[in-house]
Amino acid sequence: MTTNRGRKALMLALSVAAVAGVGLAAGGAAPAAAAPAGLDWGDCDAAVKPLPGQRCATLSVPLDYADPDGEQIGLAVARLPSTRPEARRGTLMVIPGGPGSSGVQRLGQKGAALAKEMDGAYDLVAFDPRGIGGSAKARCGFAEEDRRLVTMRAWPAADGGIGENVARSRRMAEACERNGGAMLRSLTTANQVRDLDRLRQALGERKLSAWSVSYGTYVAAVYAQKFPERTDRWVLDSSSDPDPKRVARGWLAAMARGAEDRFPDFATWAAHPDRAGEGLRLAERAEDVRPLFLDLAARLDRAPRASTTPGVPLTGTVLRQALQQALYSDASFPAFARLVSQALDPAGVPVLPPELAGPMPDEAATVSVGVVCNDVDWPASVPAYGRAVAAYRERYPLTAGMPANITPCAFWKGGAVEKPTRITDRGPSNVLMIQNLRDPSTPYFMGLRMREALGDRARLVSVDKGGHAVYLGNGNACGDRAVTRFLTEGVRPAEDVLCR
Repeated sequence: MTTNRGRKALMLALSVAAVAGVGLAAGGAAPAAAAPAGLDWGDCDAAVKPLPGQRCATLSVPLDYADPDGEQIGLAVARLPSTRPEARRGTLMVIPGGPGSSGVQRLGQKGAALAKEMDGAYDLVAFDPRGIGGSAKARCGFAEEDRRLVTMRAWPAADGGIGENVARSRRMAEACERNGGAMLRSLTTANQVRDLDRLRQALGERKLSAWSVSYGTYVAAVYAQKFPERTDRWVLDSSSDPDPKRVARGWLAAMARGAEDRFPDFATWAAHPDRAGEGLRLAERAEDVRPLFLDLAARLDRAPRASTTPGVPLTGTVLRQALQQALYSDASFPAFARLVSQALDPAGVPVLPPELAGPMPDEAATVSVGVVCNDVDWPASVPAYGRAVAAYRERYPLTAGMPANITPCAFWKGGAVEKPTRITDRGPSNVLMIQNLRDPSTPYFMGLRMREALGDRARLVSVDKGGHAVYLGNGNACGDRAVTRFLTEGVRPAEDVLCR
């Protein structure tokens, strides 16, 4: 996911009992556990592609916090220590998106740029959430065809039918019931929050600061709701609506409007005269790009084209999913325009984006499905999904009903593991939100819902850009300065601001 997310988080618990509540499992109060031991830092595995100076360790956490002294699992942790001990003020957690993204990889991608901005103010720390990366794995054993991005996302049939989506969702839910076990049921936002606090203890920190992105903003919001006194400077980058009745289901549905808000950026780019010399100009006028795309997708529904990936043709569904990916960043526009041009050329052979050419790893697919299905109860009525898809196809043609479609959560055994957290406006005023105005994954209107939930606890920096994720990602100096100044100097805007 990314930018403009409305997530309501970060409330001040008013007693020790309230703070201890994050240790509750589905069945009631959890026994107290001994504080975790410190971390044994060492060299990172070469496969991690560590940055210079990066150190790695394993954090031991309970599989089930209701049984804190029972089975333990290991979580991969990485740290870039401050290079200026005299300037160091604490630890900054880098909380990735997803669900199913690696914090260690995120640190590798952004660590050098972040360290430069922080100028020694923090140790930079991240961990792989349970189930993914170097942490203890979770696996449902999904069939390969069910792990492709175009099937993980429930795109309806060309005629709008959802029969195949229903069958696949049921099959995936049954695979998780057979193979997932206790590890699968432990995949929740609540447990990631608990794991984050165990890491805080192991680091020996009284408080943490954080830079969270996309789904990570929900994790950060829930942490601040449960442990407000343990938060220092808290950044939510690209939030979504934290409504506890919907959570991930609402995030998925919002992507329909997010794509519509973002597409004009691509259309303007693809119609610019400069694209002609690159062979990427799709139309002379921006307003002609949308009908061109919709017509091409419909034609590919009827007659798919062979691609450079054997066995994976370019269908209307694949083209629509490729658009979704491209809308995340302006840097992806050229490759998508090239794909469209290849599909329009009768002699062209389309080159698919790498993420659409093969299946996701089973553990990544398992975490992605497991967290959203374990976090909140989803409706089970198949006819209701069919009606929602029909309505969305008419209202939001770019996404063809996918965001309203059925998922494995409709057939999830046992439903939500525990009650979702409600984010409130009670607590310290130490949150800085930053959102792009045109985000395909976490649309701006969803970000405003998070802003509303946080009330005076937060300030919002809105950035007049498109794409998913803002800080150190979209090239807006105004937005970057606001986040850097908050994290390094503790200075927030006095009121919500717009960066043009």
